[in-house]
Amino acid sequence: QVQLVESGGGLVQAGESLRLSCAASINIDSINAMAWYRQAPGKGLEVVAVVTRDSNTNYAESVKGRFTISRDNGKNAVYLQMNSLKPEDTAVYYCAAGAITTYPTDYWGQGTQVTVSS
Repeated sequence: QVQLVESGGGLVQAGESLRLSCAASINIDSINAMAWYRQAPGKGLEVVAVVTRDSNTNYAESVKGRFTISRDNGKNAVYLQMNSLKPEDTAVYYCAAGAITTYPTDYWGQGTQVTVSS
């Protein structure tokens, strides 16, 4: 069983930055893809960014140019650097991992709250 633990959420003002971290309980070299999803109040789950085992990345249109996903296989961790945050980025952010490279969903973290005030 893979365990994922997110950290780094918090309350920031619009325009500021946050870095989310996701620590995995296993060697992430063996995982095809890892991703960050988010769920805003009253809305559905949205994939924010995906990074594959060979470090290819994909982003939601709404975060392109502002967010960067990266993985550190040596630390078994994935990160989401979020810059120029907007109030509409407010959501619970979840780390996920799995076999499907577009929408990995086999394993999930517990989520971390990101709140952006205007």
